[in-house]
Amino acid sequence: MAQPAQKTAQNKPTACLALADGTVFYGHGFGATGVTTAELCFNTAMTGYQEIMTDPSYAGQVITFTFPHIGNTGVNVEDDETADPVAEGMVVKWDPTEPSNWRATDTLQNWLAARGRIAIGGIDTRRLTRAIRQQGAPHVALAHDPEGNFDIAALVAKARDFAGLVGLDLARKVTCAQSYRWDEMRWAWPEGYTRLEAPKHKVVAIDYGAKRNILRCLASVGCDVTVLPATATAEEVLSHNPDGVFLSNGPGDPAATGEYAVPMIRDVLDKTDLPVFGICLGHQMLALALGAKTVKMNHGHHGANHPVKELDTGKVEITSMNHGFAVDSQSLPEGVVETHVSLFDGSNCGIRMSGRPVWSVQHHPEASPGPQDSFYLFERFAAEMEKQTV
Repeated sequence: MAQPAQKTAQNKPTACLALADGTVFYGHGFGATGVTTAELCFNTAMTGYQEIMTDPSYAGQVITFTFPHIGNTGVNVEDDETADPVAEGMVVKWDPTEPSNWRATDTLQNWLAARGRIAIGGIDTRRLTRAIRQQGAPHVALAHDPEGNFDIAALVAKARDFAGLVGLDLARKVTCAQSYRWDEMRWAWPEGYTRLEAPKHKVVAIDYGAKRNILRCLASVGCDVTVLPATATAEEVLSHNPDGVFLSNGPGDPAATGEYAVPMIRDVLDKTDLPVFGICLGHQMLALALGAKTVKMNHGHHGANHPVKELDTGKVEITSMNHGFAVDSQSLPEGVVETHVSLFDGSNCGIRMSGRPVWSVQHHPEASPGPQDSFYLFERFAAEMEKQTV
């Protein structure tokens, strides 16, 4: 049974969220106890809170969920995008209820507590989201104490002392420690996850914080995937004789990660004509390698309902997004074409090299969680590799 939110005999709040500007929100704590500091963002997805919390792109962030029914489907081991939650904590409107889903194996409360992640319920998330949209993503301190004892001045000071994500290389912290192979394909009824038995293409995937479902999507279009750490060199990449190179999603400031990632990508592009495909941080890494620049966004894009327009066809796709930095479309050099734009704010969502099978997108075509409108991009990657082998 799910445990009710903890309250003291005096009915004190058992958790609080302190912003760097001195604003404090009080609520009910669940999950782990203690204090954590991070950047605060909001996510508008109506499903997939477990996948969102375990998305490595959320390193260094606390997530405000705008959808109120967080926790109602419980958790299970199959839906983790990486081994443990990466987001620092969560903020929700309503305390989680007893899970109602046939796949659930545990409650969200227990899952967070076992993995050391703090959560707070009972918050006016609409007010908090409006503040983020108007003022930008704030630095916060999130505290959970079952006794309700909080040093507010100290928490505000912790929030103000948080260094922020600008200039911070987080990919190095969330990447794999060593290379590994991946052959698990996407979940399908009734078999669940199955293994790729007849691979057609050898792909090296650079792990800047890769989600498992991205790797599953690559396997589902016939890719035998070898995952390498974010710091891999061009020589290490090419030693696997790949048919294509994939650049994964990930957290932090792309300019900081680019200090070691950009030279590798440029070497691969200079030495080969291999297809290259990037997603999210991988999109930003490719853009930097081609001579563009990236910028910090006011509050970023985090959700599963973002309309993106493909400029060549005029087609609009509803996509999943998670990024706080963006490629500056005004900085794209000659020979690099903008392919997709956000219909929310016009920001860049895709690029390609003229005359070469090298492209990337800001949104998440693996849709975990979210719509599957953009899955064709994985099929396009496989088709480009097929051309290279003919």
